[in-house]
Amino acid sequence: MVARVRRRWRLGFWYRFAHAVLWPLLTILTKRDYRNGERLEQDGGGIIVAANHLSWFDPMALSHFLWTNDRPPRFLAKESLFRIPAAGKVITGAGQIPVHRESKDAVAAVRSAIAAVQAGECVVVYPEGTMTKDPNQWVMHLKTGAARIALVSRRPLIPVAQWGPQEVMPTYGKSVHLFPRKTMHMSVGEPVDLTDLYDRPLDSETLREATDRLWRAITELLAELRQQQAPRSPFVPGRSAAS
Repeated sequence: MVARVRRRWRLGFWYRFAHAVLWPLLTILTKRDYRNGERLEQDGGGIIVAANHLSWFDPMALSHFLWTNDRPPRFLAKESLFRIPAAGKVITGAGQIPVHRESKDAVAAVRSAIAAVQAGECVVVYPEGTMTKDPNQWVMHLKTGAARIALVSRRPLIPVAQWGPQEVMPTYGKSVHLFPRKTMHMSVGEPVDLTDLYDRPLDSETLREATDRLWRAITELLAELRQQQAPRSPFVPGRSAAS
């Protein structure tokens, strides 16, 4: 088997610092069940990774998984954070991508993410918008931002399911439980096929169709990791969960 040549990514000091600190810690403190990481390669160009969100710990676990597969992650963050004098410099240097929420144009709100994907980056989106509120920790109803980035950039939308970070830090909890070591289960799906939607108007119907496909893809991957039957429809906060 021929080893893949790792690319030389242009990463800032703070990004490399975070990697240098977190990589060995996560390697030592967690066990790993990584599946289908080769699907992140695609043609070597930009991708949108859309993952479920279980815990304050899962961005670190997901970053470790993506680093392992030579895909340094760029997470979306509120644009206002970039204007904080000291923190903004660190956030920028650590490779975060601003979401321009002040824009009334939905495409303009994610313009930095679209540009990053088109430049070959791995842009990570939590399409639930927050940690899951589903009582059974399934994937909630998704927001349309990830689909919008994918449809405008026409780059692969890659579903990723993760299970295990919530054992280190419970969902919405701040306590940390590292021992015994927990297994971080990560599984990558095939790109969500959106090609039939590319030439349709970028309206709510198109975005919802693309987003529903993404929900099904992440949920099916999560069901495989959990070895449980997936729900037929997503939990919507404020409504009763559908079984």
